[in-house]
Amino acid sequence: MRVVFSGARPTDAAGDPAELQRGLRAVLGQASRRLGVGAGDVVVRFVEEAEIRELNRAWRGKDRPTDVLSFPSGAVDPAGRRHVGDIALCLPVAARQAARRRHAPGREAMLLALHGLLHLLGYDHETDGGEMEALERRLRRECLPPRA
Repeated sequence: MRVVFSGARPTDAAGDPAELQRGLRAVLGQASRRLGVGAGDVVVRFVEEAEIRELNRAWRGKDRPTDVLSFPSGAVDPAGRRHVGDIALCLPVAARQAARRRHAPGREAMLLALHGLLHLLGYDHETDGGEMEALERRLRRECLPPRA
């Protein structure tokens, strides 16, 4: 799976931007292989709080910032490559969550990207009776680097 980045350039609050992108590519790549996703593209869009709040309000009816939102696509380009979907990732929210959970902001971003990928693939923790949560826990163990 190819991971494409767009949106605001990650700030140092989330760690080294190049290292953050490498980590996100690694986690999403490993998870997609384990899930049998196959060839395709995922766009990770870094957004600020105002934008994610607007997206959250428009798509979920919740007028507050959130950490990650997923927008599945499934479209296929003329070359036959599938666009799995877009993940909107709010690094300022992720950094605050990381501080509360006592781990690095980059690790929080990887956790959120994994969560977003599962939503792109049709999993829904709000309706599936724990299936997504169990799968996400397994993939965290298998795909994320150990906590520092």
